[in-house]
Amino acid sequence: MPLDSKTGVDTAVYHGIFIAMNYLNRHIEERVLRVFNSFKIVLLTGARQVGKSTLLQHIFPKMKSVVFDPVQDLYNARRDPDQFLDTFGTPLLLDEVQYAPELLPAIKRRVDRSDARGQYLLTGSQNLAVLRDVSESLAGRVGVLRLDGLTPAEKSGLGASPCWVESYLNDPEAFIKDIRHLTAAATDCPLPRYLWRGQLPGLTEFDDQDIPSYWSSYVQTYVERDIRRMANLADIGQFGRFLRFCGAVTGQEVVQAKLGRELGVNPKTARAWLDLLIWSYQWIDLPPYCANTIKKLSGRPKGHVTDTGLGCYLNNIPSPESLLNSPLFGPLFESWGIGWLARQSQRLRLAPATYHWRTHNGSDVDAVLDFNGRPHPIEFKAGSNLSGYDARGIRAFMKTYPRSAPGIVVYGGKEFYMVADQVAAIPWNAL
Repeated sequence: MPLDSKTGVDTAVYHGIFIAMNYLNRHIEERVLRVFNSFKIVLLTGARQVGKSTLLQHIFPKMKSVVFDPVQDLYNARRDPDQFLDTFGTPLLLDEVQYAPELLPAIKRRVDRSDARGQYLLTGSQNLAVLRDVSESLAGRVGVLRLDGLTPAEKSGLGASPCWVESYLNDPEAFIKDIRHLTAAATDCPLPRYLWRGQLPGLTEFDDQDIPSYWSSYVQTYVERDIRRMANLADIGQFGRFLRFCGAVTGQEVVQAKLGRELGVNPKTARAWLDLLIWSYQWIDLPPYCANTIKKLSGRPKGHVTDTGLGCYLNNIPSPESLLNSPLFGPLFESWGIGWLARQSQRLRLAPATYHWRTHNGSDVDAVLDFNGRPHPIEFKAGSNLSGYDARGIRAFMKTYPRSAPGIVVYGGKEFYMVADQVAAIPWNAL
């Protein structure tokens, strides 16, 4: 099979002709290659165990790589970064680079002496540590991408397939006229089970009975290792309780005073802990959409767990059947939807800004994508059947903002149809 002489990329693999055993193609593979060929350095971020290393090693199978450890100084990279870089050469993959920040100034000096693209690939799972150091050391030299858990298309082996979001953003009127020509990813995993299990790639190898143990280990490692190193917290147990409380309020507006009051900490501490969740890719803070013509909009962000499997574990939901009967089924589906939109935005050359919308009289829209000077409203409804009532938030938004694009309701059913005038219903696993 043909190999790129510079990167060692198996071009047949890249074009989807060959799929390695147990590897699922990811949406951003093409984007990674574009950025690699445009920047001297590529930084791929994301939560632990989302598949960053696997993805890069799949695209660049011949590239040398080093995985750093928080304790051991492998190959004296921290003690003597220049000698380390001399020894390994380029191109080079540096995995979990936040554990070797001493390398960054040395990398900067090297890339400044060469115009070659794609010299270093970096990964990191702690946004605070990685992006702060990278922004200070490598500004203007690095392309930054983010990887999250598997989408339904990726789980079905269709990671290279196009997504309807781009067509919707570019020409929403033409898009909704043609929605019946869209297709959905074939899946044998019902929506409640997909949400309950979670979206991390490693979960595909686990039976349902082992899923709670997986998440228990994940949380313990995350809290005991990542958070302790990021913030040097005195009371890890209290932070663990805070994490569980956040899981219970996913899909709700974030009130810092309430978060702190529930656990007996002040709002400043609650905000700092919430930032830790964001910086370690476990939480999304979605800001409110507002305009000068509306004065009674809520200014609070909405919070979402980034993986619904983690959300189910934090809420002690023991099975997919229990999730189906839980009041958190809808909020967790909404949180999944916000994360799914973020994954699709990573594929675009220009990502839309994403907000939520809510007025004091109760009208709300889960996601508003601001693109090309126009808001695009999207709702997420977990039920398998919709009525015009489910489009009421989008209709209120379109009445408030007459320049709004037609709306979309992503739902737990299987059919593509118009649920209301200028509002289309699209299945959750649509391509």
